[in-house]
Amino acid sequence: MQKIFLGRSIAERIDPDYERHGTTGIIASRNVATGEIVHPLIQPTRKEEDYLAHIDGVVSLHATHRHVFINDNLNNVFMKTLNTHKSESLVRFIAGIEGIDQSTLGVKDKSGILKNMKSRAEFLSDKSHQIVFVYTPKHCSWLNQIECWFSIITRRLLNKRSSFISLEELVMKISDFIHYYNQFLKKPFKWNYKGNLLRV
Repeated sequence: MQKIFLGRSIAERIDPDYERHGTTGIIASRNVATGEIVHPLIQPTRKEEDYLAHIDGVVSLHATHRHVFINDNLNNVFMKTLNTHKSESLVRFIAGIEGIDQSTLGVKDKSGILKNMKSRAEFLSDKSHQIVFVYTPKHCSWLNQIECWFSIITRRLLNKRSSFISLEELVMKISDFIHYYNQFLKKPFKWNYKGNLLRV
């Protein structure tokens, strides 16, 4: 909405005061072939067990298929020691699916595949596995299509003008939006960037 003032169009001003009723988060995957949002978890935490539950849920939908998950590196100050995308439990989960003896994985922070995030990422990125994790380079999370979809839900539902009277209503609206999106709006993204260097 625009206000007209002295013959000029100016942006409407919004009062910055608001009452926060709580926050939540979304862990989701996007099927790049169909555009469908797959096994979304709408909850306040993004812990190791939450991410693993999401991956398990996605894989369970098509247990015999090959899955490739694109992840960012969670490169920030707070995630240096804990990275849900390269966790011990995720390595153990993939090892179980691949039929790899758990005793050969080593000890977290000491030896073997579990020694550090780098060794865990190498294991999770193994292209011979049925479930493969690809990690985008630092500052390139835009290469991950779920990040593009998060932008869509932010613009259409969770924008500055949004107002929810409770955490329960927020969760319900997010869930309803995902259902509506999957039913009527889902489609593959058409990538048109050819990898050429950008000219400034």
